[in-house]
Amino acid sequence: MNDKIIINFTPTGMIPTKKMTPYVPLSVSEIVEDVRLATEIGITMVHLHAMDPVTQEPTYKKEIYAEIIEGIRKYAPELVICTSLSGRNFNQLEQRSDPLNLTGNLKPDMGSLTLSSLNFNNVASMNSPQMIQDLAAIMKKNGIVPELEAFDVGMINYAKYLERKQLIEPPYYFNLLLGNIACAQADILHAGIMIGDVPENSIWSLAGIGINQLKMNSLAIAFGGGVRVGIEDNIWYDNERTRLATNSDLLKRVHRIAKANDSEIMTSKEFRKKMNLQPGHGKYGRKS
Repeated sequence: MNDKIIINFTPTGMIPTKKMTPYVPLSVSEIVEDVRLATEIGITMVHLHAMDPVTQEPTYKKEIYAEIIEGIRKYAPELVICTSLSGRNFNQLEQRSDPLNLTGNLKPDMGSLTLSSLNFNNVASMNSPQMIQDLAAIMKKNGIVPELEAFDVGMINYAKYLERKQLIEPPYYFNLLLGNIACAQADILHAGIMIGDVPENSIWSLAGIGINQLKMNSLAIAFGGGVRVGIEDNIWYDNERTRLATNSDLLKRVHRIAKANDSEIMTSKEFRKKMNLQPGHGKYGRKS
């Protein structure tokens, strides 16, 4: 449990399109602006996906991530930035690790590391043991901290395996994602088992897929953990799906729930200290 609530903001994702919701930010300028608004509301970190400017499809290219990161750091030099290294669309190490090659003021603090392969409703995310270990090794070498993504208990166990192989080092940050069709379901039993199973010296946030987002955000705040929130995981504001959400809508609701629980939001500066990250303002990630 944390003394303050982490808000991990996920504005874009790989699934939402403009046809699904006009509120999803896809261009560099849209993403930068949504993150700017989010920092005004209050967030701890941001989990970024980049889109090809022509096709508006997900891209791994570090040049696009560089534009987004540069735009964000002009107004938020302390914000903790994580880049997606997803295997949903890309299966080559050179592709998935491309954002990890960014340096200096463009270097991400963290990179997502999904801890096993899994099936979503209509697509698989492929994460072979070798791919996971290779990404972890590159991150360790470059001083970029893994954002450990676990969709079930077995994935948490694999993180412990990476720890034994000295491919990851504490303190750890886990996103525990519940409610996917083929993984742990979004209920208090699954959440409690996963929270109880994370290694020592870990910080965790709960995410809920689709309409489960609000339920898991509420549970996480009640438990004193962190939340992952944004259009990436849920495009709707209400469970009846009558109102499309903006990212600001979702963030403001989390703040209201936190306030009702007498919980404060953890700043990026505080999170950096907990995660042994450099202070920002030109120094990012961990010292390698």
